[in-house]
Amino acid sequence: MDTRSRFAELHGSGFFVLPNAWDVGSAVRLERMGFEAVATTSSGHAASLGKVDQEVTFDELCAHVEQLSAALTIPLSVDSERMFAEDPDGIVANVEALASVGAAGISIEDYDPATGSIDPIERATDRVAAAVEAARRAGVLVTARAENHLYDAGDLDDTIHRLLAYARAGADCVYAPGLTELGDITRVVDSVDVPINVLLRPTGPPLVVLADLGVRRVSVGGRLAHVAYGAMEAEAAKLLLETAPPGDHE
Repeated sequence: MDTRSRFAELHGSGFFVLPNAWDVGSAVRLERMGFEAVATTSSGHAASLGKVDQEVTFDELCAHVEQLSAALTIPLSVDSERMFAEDPDGIVANVEALASVGAAGISIEDYDPATGSIDPIERATDRVAAAVEAARRAGVLVTARAENHLYDAGDLDDTIHRLLAYARAGADCVYAPGLTELGDITRVVDSVDVPINVLLRPTGPPLVVLADLGVRRVSVGGRLAHVAYGAMEAEAAKLLLETAPPGDHE
């Protein structure tokens, strides 16, 4: 079975964890550990390039996806942010480009960093529909993301309204990062009849609870990358202390 068919199959039933890799080494290690699929992380990838989130270019993302997909034998889902395009034709072209370098899944967000705001729902839905149109032809799975909860730009009713609209536009999976309350996640699962992704947060429900709720998949965003970079910085800080001239430790 090819990776795209396998990724679609994973969304058919059950529950799985989709860990986010930030470079080839982390992706390969996650596969070796036994995960069934891997996702990229925009913030982790940016950190690996010495950038901050939302500064990575589309060409850099495509090169990243090509490197990871070439190193993996399991499906790769791509955190493709806003799809790096403003109009439907650009979205279609960029979905096709990501498919051509090995993506089994892509995501599209409704937050616009250029304006610092969430797209009106009509525009956001049209953008999801354009991504779905291209993804269907390529056999790529589409995850549509409602970002309003992350940016305090709407309540849970608005989040659910958006997720429902994106599902009707053809999204295969929907995702509202930032939800941590058990009751909120339960309402989303009960309200939206497509697979739900939840971002695992330290303050949110544990995996076993999310699985019992009917959540289809859980991802971790940039968490693994930032744990790795944090550990590296902690060890490097010790080296600085050990090599500092006498008296500089005071």
